[in-house]
Amino acid sequence: MLVRGFPAQAFDTNCYVVAPGPGEQCVVVDPGIGVEAQLDEVLREQRLQPVAVLLTHGHLDHTFSVTPVCRAKGVPAWIHPQDRDQLEDPAKYLSAGTSQLFGGRLEWSAPDDVRLLDPAEPLELAGLRIGIDFAPGHTAGSVVFRLPGHEEDGEATPPVLLSGDVLFAGSIGRTDLPGGSWEQMQASLASVILPMADETVVLPGHGSATTIGRERATNPYLQDLPPVPVARGL
Repeated sequence: MLVRGFPAQAFDTNCYVVAPGPGEQCVVVDPGIGVEAQLDEVLREQRLQPVAVLLTHGHLDHTFSVTPVCRAKGVPAWIHPQDRDQLEDPAKYLSAGTSQLFGGRLEWSAPDDVRLLDPAEPLELAGLRIGIDFAPGHTAGSVVFRLPGHEEDGEATPPVLLSGDVLFAGSIGRTDLPGGSWEQMQASLASVILPMADETVVLPGHGSATTIGRERATNPYLQDLPPVPVARGL
């Protein structure tokens, strides 16, 4: 499996490209502000063909380039139903400080083809089977994407979690913006994050990669949460 990540031009938002390997189809996850040139470079270098854009949630720092990317590549955008309206009017979900960055003059249009994620149904895209977990708290429609571990060149590779703004290295996403909920975030951390295997590689929406084991041991927001066993599978 091929995963390439790079930060957007603002807010240190990570955009990811995921494919079975070079020369294959791929999905793009969370195209933030000013990522088009970097994205095209990755696609050229790896000879990849996008088939979809996946959104962990609807905040503008993760969706700013979704419409130009979708239109340029002729692909749909996937988002949870609870965050669907953020693709129509993202400005009302911004903090006051972020709104000032755009001077109150945000020009915006939603993608032409928006499809709704169903956490009960894994996505089969680009030769990948992508699990979806509903994890509200940062936003009402936050999700995380799971890629299973597999054998590669005779060696086992660990599962991968694209955690959006649910879990970071040493922290978690804020819950004080419209649609956020501290109580829902704690429930999501307990029922979605803690049951995952320690070796799971976490690729967050901001900052550096980590693992579930490292966060379980050191992340202060996970210390007093009882794990909630969840039957899961891809």
